[in-house]
Amino acid sequence: MKQIAYLSLGSNLGDRAANLRTGIQGLAPIGGVLAVSSLYETEPVDTSIPQEWFLNCVVALETDLPPRRLLDATLKLEEEMGRRRDQAKGPRTLDIDILLFDGLVVGAQGLTIPHPAMQHRRFVLEPLAEIAPRVRHPVLKRTVAEMLADLPRDSGAVRKFTEA
Repeated sequence: MKQIAYLSLGSNLGDRAANLRTGIQGLAPIGGVLAVSSLYETEPVDTSIPQEWFLNCVVALETDLPPRRLLDATLKLEEEMGRRRDQAKGPRTLDIDILLFDGLVVGAQGLTIPHPAMQHRRFVLEPLAEIAPRVRHPVLKRTVAEMLADLPRDSGAVRKFTEA
């Protein structure tokens, strides 16, 4: 049965835009990409490690994989693209987070859906609102647009990215 998952993709190592494009292409075996947001340049948050700014985007993915298998597939894709987990919240070639999964609420070892911090992260909500402003958070019962509107202005710098 096909379901829609919203994934956040980020990169702050190497050619960030190319990493995101390659990551999006790498989703093809996992499901059909229905929508891709613009790229957004964002400052790192929740880390004490000095590092480059991220490029982020959000993808709507239609998949028949259950949540755990989707997580396993995205972790494999990250690894194939050179992701190393040497430091928590450290720099990365590709980071993929499952934000929402067809209205499901999942709390399991290593897998929490909806993403537990998404409602606090401008770098997630801005691109998600671009492609799915009316989608509701299944726990908070609020739309993506409502959560974005309620974020404090100082919740991290986020700007649309245009390649030179």
